[in-house]
Amino acid sequence: MAPARKGRQQRARTPRLRPQPGATRSLMRGRAPASSPALSEETLSPQPSPIVRQIPGGPSGPHPQVPTSRMQRVRAWLSRQARYSPARLALGTFALIIGVVTALLMLPISSSSDTSAPFVDVLFTAVSAVCVTGLTTVDTATYWSPFGQAVIAAGIVVGGLGVMTLASILGFAVSRHLGLTQRMLATQEAGTGAMGQISTLLKAVIATSLSMQALLAAMFLPRFLAMGFDPVRALWDAVFMAISVFNNAGFVILPGGLAPHVTDWWMLIPIILGTTVGAIGFPVIMDVAKNLRTPRRWRLHTKLTLSTYLILAFVGALAMALTEWHNPTTLGAIDTPSKILNAMLAGVNSRSSGLSALDVGAMHSQTHFVQDILMMIGGGSASTAGGVKVTTFAVLVLAVIAEARGDRDIETFGRRIPTSTIRLSVAVSLLGLALVAISVVLLMSMTDYTLDIILFETVSAFATVGLSTGITPILPVGAKYVLIVLMFAGRTGSMTVAAALALRQRSRVIRMPEEQPIIG
Repeated sequence: MAPARKGRQQRARTPRLRPQPGATRSLMRGRAPASSPALSEETLSPQPSPIVRQIPGGPSGPHPQVPTSRMQRVRAWLSRQARYSPARLALGTFALIIGVVTALLMLPISSSSDTSAPFVDVLFTAVSAVCVTGLTTVDTATYWSPFGQAVIAAGIVVGGLGVMTLASILGFAVSRHLGLTQRMLATQEAGTGAMGQISTLLKAVIATSLSMQALLAAMFLPRFLAMGFDPVRALWDAVFMAISVFNNAGFVILPGGLAPHVTDWWMLIPIILGTTVGAIGFPVIMDVAKNLRTPRRWRLHTKLTLSTYLILAFVGALAMALTEWHNPTTLGAIDTPSKILNAMLAGVNSRSSGLSALDVGAMHSQTHFVQDILMMIGGGSASTAGGVKVTTFAVLVLAVIAEARGDRDIETFGRRIPTSTIRLSVAVSLLGLALVAISVVLLMSMTDYTLDIILFETVSAFATVGLSTGITPILPVGAKYVLIVLMFAGRTGSMTVAAALALRQRSRVIRMPEEQPIIG
């Protein structure tokens, strides 16, 4: 053997360890052979991953995240449906509630005449109550018995809670679809420890709704007692009015409606306040209550909703005063303070509650057109109000302003609004306008009324406002079914479409070449 070269040491070779036959195949199967001491002596820990949240009360085995109890399975199913099937959750929930209310109103005990009401009127009332619209084909105060009125009130409460709850859940589901940083910011702003805690959200919505309705009932009760009602009747009327006002339902069981109270400040001021609180939305209420003394800490959604809502309320009141001030059948027949009061009421009821002490059918055509615009805009997101929502309208206006200024980004209140929100606002608005347009064509083909009257009734049904020119009870049966579908679609469509579009994201590897068409 030749000697090693000078200056270099011969490197000793380490002998290779050859695995025993069958060891590689055993490792690929996920287990080690018994002859391999290095692998057989190691004990695998059954501890779960630290990033998996353990459900309290769940199993203590190697997979504690799997729900076992019935309540845990229901919560897990709700969370999955809100995340992956928001449209199915909203539509199914509202359809089920409407079916139950319809079945109860079909009972002879629900009618004041102890006979079963016609199916189209029962279904129309049930949909109007659950969708918190307020359009009626029969007089609520005289046609339905106290039991029927109680069923309607229960439908309003459940429908109002369903609107706020489902909209809030869908909003959280949409926010969970963002990136990690955006999720953390959304969770911090929402004031919740975890975005998936649906039970906590439900409790907060129910507590807020019931407390506000109790406060409104306490405000209405002294007025009804002063009117000479017996305590039981006064209490029931106060509770019903509180439910109808806060949920923006628009149902009234008072004799003659609100027309005898056109100059009653004690009656109309609580309606204005209750309508406003119910129409701004649950997220805004919670944010304001949490940061009442520090408005600078309010979320962008809160600032945008409140500012836009107040501006539109002022515009609506001013438009009502300018167009109806000298109308002898509306504002012209009352004194100046009452004119201001009813103009203030029109500023809020045109976009949510639909409670009016004036004769809507006697208003001018220009007033109807202004109210059409206000009804189409609606109230706040995750509220009992309808329409395309004030935040949608505000985002579109801000986009126009930014484009007119030549700004690259759409900014407001020190925040930048992403482009995806702009596209979502455009989609929701156009879909709502398309649905209203189709319904107007159908109703005009079924009736002989003018475009002004048909458009007003259609927009009122879609926006779940409830203002009516008085033609709803005398419409043909087919037209009533069109309004039923429109109320249901208007209540569930905007939030389900928004959630479905926001959750729908498609990544494409190949993008087409960019080219700008001529606009304008």
